[in-house]
Amino acid sequence: MTLVKICGITNLHDARAAIAAGADLLGFNFYRPSPRFVEPADVRKIIDSLALETLDQSIGTIGVFVNEESPAAVLRIVAESGVSGVQLHGDESIEFCRDLKLLLKDRFLIKVLRVGDNFAPTDVQGYDADAIMLDAFHVGLRGGTGKMIDRDLGRSASALVPRLFLAGGLSPENVSQAIADVNPYAVDACSSLESSPGQKVAERMSAFVQAVRNG
Repeated sequence: MTLVKICGITNLHDARAAIAAGADLLGFNFYRPSPRFVEPADVRKIIDSLALETLDQSIGTIGVFVNEESPAAVLRIVAESGVSGVQLHGDESIEFCRDLKLLLKDRFLIKVLRVGDNFAPTDVQGYDADAIMLDAFHVGLRGGTGKMIDRDLGRSASALVPRLFLAGGLSPENVSQAIADVNPYAVDACSSLESSPGQKVAERMSAFVQAVRNG
């Protein structure tokens, strides 16, 4: 079964709605320039509230980071926010990923690679991460671009790693075909499920999950 990650969660209402829709993973953006940035302390409140409400305890919570100064800096935010996993969405090196993975221990680590003109499927190899995510390249944005990646490149990359997350312009209208084309471990959606940056639409999230499950 293809897992579903809904990224750019900024508030408890949307977190609840994403879980009700059937999402497997929630993404919280700790990159300050992002319009979906949320303070680690606020994420801790959301996660604690979900736990108190005894909602689905299997839900994964992923902190999204871009070019933090060190693995230790990432770990501090992980501890403050209480997220169960990390997504590196910047230009982090193979060495950075290796050092961070040692610190994270059993927490899930996703390394994102942006698919631009110079991307080759073999670029996904060599990272000490639990999964690789492919997202569309954009000069000024790190995620939430609404742009799609080349599906042939995605399919080739998927064969080279144990777990591939597919992102980039996925929506309720196209995710079924994307899964058929690439066969990813998980899919990630953000901007197509919003009314404005950081404000999710419950009906769109439900439609997205249903399209994945029925595809």
